[in-house]
Amino acid sequence: MLTEHLDQIKAHADLERAKGMAAYHKMSRVYIGVSNPVINDLTKSWRQSLSVDDRVTLAEELWKTDIYEARLAAAKLLTQARIRPDEGAWALLQSWLVDFDSWAIADHACMAAQKRLTADPTRLDQVQEWTQSEHMWTRRAALVATLPWTKQNHPSEADLEHRDRILGWAASYVPDRDWFIQKAIAWWLRELSKHDAQRVIDFLDQHGEAMKPFARKEAFRFLKNQLE
Repeated sequence: MLTEHLDQIKAHADLERAKGMAAYHKMSRVYIGVSNPVINDLTKSWRQSLSVDDRVTLAEELWKTDIYEARLAAAKLLTQARIRPDEGAWALLQSWLVDFDSWAIADHACMAAQKRLTADPTRLDQVQEWTQSEHMWTRRAALVATLPWTKQNHPSEADLEHRDRILGWAASYVPDRDWFIQKAIAWWLRELSKHDAQRVIDFLDQHGEAMKPFARKEAFRFLKNQLE
C-alpha cells in the first residue's frame, strides 16, 4: 500500500521546490517538492477510497518514511471530522508526538488531533499529560490541538470549562522562555480574543507582564479596539 501511494506523491516531484523547502524548514529529512494543494487533492481521494483501518495503516506507513510530504499526507489522511471508529486514529496521532521536530509537520498533525478531540472531549485528560512532557513540541501540541475551544461563539457550559482548563495550561507555560511555546500561548489567546475577549483580558492582566513582549503583543492584536 505504501509504495503505490508514495509513488503518487513522487509523481509531482519538483527538485527546485524541494531545495527551497529544505532551506526554509531547516530540518534534515527528504523533501520531494510537492505543494500543499497537491497533497490535499491526493489525500482527499485516498480518504474516499480507503476504509478507516486502511487509512490508519497507510498514515502510519507514510509517517515512518520521515519524508516531509509523506508526513503531511499522513496527517491529512486523518484530518476529518467524522471517523468511526476513531480510536486507532487517535492512538496513532498520539504516537507521533515524540517525532514532532518542526512547526509545519506538528501543526498538520495537530489539525488532525483537533478533529479527534472535538469528537471526544474526554480525551483532554490525555492531552493534559502532554503539558508535563519534557519534549517542547509535545507541550506545544497541547495548545495547538485544542484551538477549537477558542472559536465557539456560543460555547456550552462544558466548552467553557474546557476553555478555562486549557487557559490554565497556557498560564503554566508562561514561565517557559522557548519562542515556540510563547508563540503558542499568544496564538491561543489571539484566537480566543475574537470570541471571548474578557477571558483574554483577564489572562493578560494576570500573566501578561511575565510573557515575552512579542507574545504579549500578539495576544493583544485584536483587543486594541476593545480596550481603547
